[in-house]
Amino acid sequence: MSIQLLAPDVAAKIAAGEVVERPANAAKELIENSLDAGATDVRVEMREGGLRLLRVSDNGSGIPAEEAPLAFLRHATSKLHSAEDLAHIGTFGFRGEALYSIAAVSQCTLLTRHRSEEFGVHMRLEGGAVVSSSRAGAPVGTVITIEHLFYNVPARQKFLRTATTEAGQISAVVQRYALAYPECRFTLISDGKTVFQSSGSGYLLDVLVQHYGLENARQMAPLGGQGEITTPEAPLEGEMDFGASTGVAENLGAPVRVTGYVGLPSLTRANRTGIQLFVNRRAVEDRSLTHAVVQAFHTLLPVGRFPVAVVLVELDLAAVDVNVHPQKLQVRFVEERRVFNAVQKAVRTAVIGHMHVPDREGAQPVEDESTPAWNASGWAERRAAILDAGPQRAFEMPARPPVSAAPAAPAYQAGDAPRPPALPPLRVVGQVGAMYVVAEGPQGMFLIDQHAAHERILYEHFMRRRTYNLVDGEAAQQQLLQPETLHAGSELAGLVAEHLDALRSVGYAIEPFGGDSFLLRAVPGLLAGDDPITGLLDIVESLRGGRNLAGEQYEAELVKMVCKRAAIKAGQLLSDIEMQELVRQLEECASPRTCPHGRPTMIQLSAGELEKAFGRI
Repeated sequence: MSIQLLAPDVAAKIAAGEVVERPANAAKELIENSLDAGATDVRVEMREGGLRLLRVSDNGSGIPAEEAPLAFLRHATSKLHSAEDLAHIGTFGFRGEALYSIAAVSQCTLLTRHRSEEFGVHMRLEGGAVVSSSRAGAPVGTVITIEHLFYNVPARQKFLRTATTEAGQISAVVQRYALAYPECRFTLISDGKTVFQSSGSGYLLDVLVQHYGLENARQMAPLGGQGEITTPEAPLEGEMDFGASTGVAENLGAPVRVTGYVGLPSLTRANRTGIQLFVNRRAVEDRSLTHAVVQAFHTLLPVGRFPVAVVLVELDLAAVDVNVHPQKLQVRFVEERRVFNAVQKAVRTAVIGHMHVPDREGAQPVEDESTPAWNASGWAERRAAILDAGPQRAFEMPARPPVSAAPAAPAYQAGDAPRPPALPPLRVVGQVGAMYVVAEGPQGMFLIDQHAAHERILYEHFMRRRTYNLVDGEAAQQQLLQPETLHAGSELAGLVAEHLDALRSVGYAIEPFGGDSFLLRAVPGLLAGDDPITGLLDIVESLRGGRNLAGEQYEAELVKMVCKRAAIKAGQLLSDIEMQELVRQLEECASPRTCPHGRPTMIQLSAGELEKAFGRI
């Protein structure tokens, strides 16, 4: 096979794929250009999730008419002049690839007027080639319109999500930059409706209310005094200063400034996506800084819960390298440990300083060594109280529905061949560590994971109910006394909207309520004792990892999530009657040896293994 040069249009499309993977990437690049131009008002419009149209308008400095054609050439930029400038990049763009890449895979229109000129210029490009160019009247600033993105790259279109999902990604980008630039007014319009607008007041807290909702914003504490964003030239009063480096380089003596807001332990998420990081106002993804935020909550959050935070780090431009990733999402620090310590200390100080002793009016009490679950005497007292309560209280499990919440359904219908039992008859002996049920069978001893076993029971009961159309095949619901408002956030709103039918199929009664908000009227009956908003958020967050699933697979995964959340947890004490009922229902399951996620529900020690362990053979 002979070596040959790629055609210019082919090379352009390949290069564009590194920078623009979806409409949200194009929106990000255009917004960054607006901010680099000094804009204080940025307006983003989209249709069909940005696939049909994406327009970004700003009131920045504009582009001179004679330079407008250069803006769409590869490696043409006004932000970098020499290799030395790479050592202290203070702008978002510097490679000169964004407009070139976007124009190569779309039909693009530019309308701009520089502040020093009386007239503007209007240009139209298709596939990167200039179709027309003319003089035009326009206000100072720039308007770039992208139509039919990837119209000439059909392969890329196949991997795009629904319009709702893509719109959610664009909304996330807009809101992210609104957090970094509260002094700039951002407006997002989707299919003719305004879905987000920041005030441009300069106060980060105002944007937090728009982004997270008022109730969540109230549960966030400021970092570095006021929590507002500053520039190195005008630090905030009360801003946390973590001192100079011991001297890796002469220009690294400036302090690391950490500002922003962090959620208190009452505001958590099921994963780390609630942590938003900015370095010199650039949105980044950095495992080290994310870990610093999580570590700051050491011993303050339960296992499996993660904080919500907006952390803005400012340091000398020479102390950070942003020329790492084609989309500029990753950075490298010259003194990574010093930045890590600064973020960790700022977050820990803010959280500890704003924690308060809960009161009796709805707040959860803090568990200490006198709480029964944490000491042997209390443990024994709690167990005795459960056992002495008798059958009338045997199923009053705290904070979770009892095992009897899933009464056994017929394992097979009339006319089916009888199914042989999957487990031998078991006799309950007791409970170990409030986690495992000990049972005896003809083949030896069984240790049963109470959470995994209950999860399997609930899952098979739920699926039988739908398969055999019991109660019209509808999932049992628990109506809420008052509807709850879910502020899903930009990214999650797209997931919720996309999977409304699947959520309803498992028992949620949820409906759009404008913007990224939804109204929750009912929850699955299995989650009647759970916090409705937290439970729904966790389940929706889990949908992120299953974007390639079909509709029925989504529903099955949702059922698994609901059952996992509803099942009794490790650490719950069970009475003898509850353990017997758990084992009885497990015996009737079709697949009793694993939970719906594939984890084993039990381990078995045969009589021979026990005799060998005790040296009897």
